[in-house]
Formats: sequence, structure tokens, C-alpha cells
Amino acid sequence: MAESPRVRRVRPGVPALPPRPAAGGTRGRILLAGLGLFAEHGFHGTSIRDIAAESAVQSASLYAHFPSKEAILAELVLAGHEEHHARLVTALPRSGTDPRDRLAALVRAHVRAHTDYPMLAVVASNEMHALSPAAAAPAVAVRRRSEAMLAEVLAIGHQQGAFDLVHPEATAAAIGSMGIRVASWYPAPQAGLTPAQLADAYASLALRMAGARQP
Repeated sequence: MAESPRVRRVRPGVPALPPRPAAGGTRGRILLAGLGLFAEHGFHGTSIRDIAAESAVQSASLYAHFPSKEAILAELVLAGHEEHHARLVTALPRSGTDPRDRLAALVRAHVRAHTDYPMLAVVASNEMHALSPAAAAPAVAVRRRSEAMLAEVLAIGHQQGAFDLVHPEATAAAIGSMGIRVASWYPAPQAGLTPAQLADAYASLALRMAGARQP
């Protein structure tokens, strides 16, 4: 029986990270190598030797920068969550006070974080489970702050009559998960959307999910 074709976890591309302190030089090369390999093969499908070879350093030299493979993943997962959260924090004050505009702004920022850094988004979302609780804790804390921002916008909108929420928690979970898969398939030729257009489309979908009422 012929093997089934392997499903890619992320579209082909060049690994990229948002600007971060102390992420240049050899350390930066190691992070980028780990990012590309974790995105393609997963944490457990990648070895330290793989990362060393991809970053053109000796395994012994790699350990001078990171004590373990888990430490590389932990830094990438935290970077992904911090970049995502920073975009939400930046978007919200610019959106005004109407809960509908605030929800749309959050979703646009959420989607753009996944279109701009797809490999990082895939690793941050899909490989976090491979970390020990202690290693994952910083990223978990950031994720909870992001989730709280969305929950607060929905709650205020519901209280003000801007949203008709059947189940606030379920709606928040559904909206929060909307953009995650974007990193795996975008850009697709058949989509015919720019990142900004895709973000607008998802914002419109989120407003429908929240039962947004006309102002």
C-alpha cells in the first residue's frame, strides 16, 4: 500500500522571528533553526543535532547558548505569545470605546500575528504541550492575559447590549481559536486575500459569532 502524502503543519517559507533583545548572532541562528524544524517536524521529531546542523554550530557550542532543546522551544513559545499579546495591547486603545470596534480590532490583530509569523504561531500553539509546566508557565501567563482581554470586551459588549451572547465562555473560546489555523494554510492562492483583507473577514465573522447588534 502506498504511503499517504505527508500533511504539512505549515506552508513552506523562511523562518522569521519578531525583533527581540539578545536574539542575534549565534543565539539567533539557533532559534531560527529550531523554529523551522519544530514547525515542520514538531518538538519530538527534532533533535539537538538537527538544530545544530541547521544553525551551522557544533552541538557542544549550542549548549553554551541553551541548556537543552526544551529551553529553545520555551523561548520560541514565549516569543510567539508575547508578540501576539503585544499586538492586542497595541490594537485595543486605537479602536475607541464601542465594543464592536474593540472586538474587531482584537481579531484583526490576532489574525495578523498569525499571517506575519506563521511558523512562530504554529510552534507557539502546537508545541507548547511538549514543555514542562515550569517551562511553559511564562507563556501560559501571557496567554491568559490575552484571553482575559477578549473575555472583557465580550462581557462589556453583552452588558451594554452591543452583543447577544448565547454562551459567553464558548463564544470567547471559538473566537480565540479562529485565527490559529490561518498560520497553517495562508497564503493560499485560492484565497485571493491580502493579510489585511483576511483580517477584516475574520473580524466580520467574529462579530457575527458574538451576535453583534447594529449601533
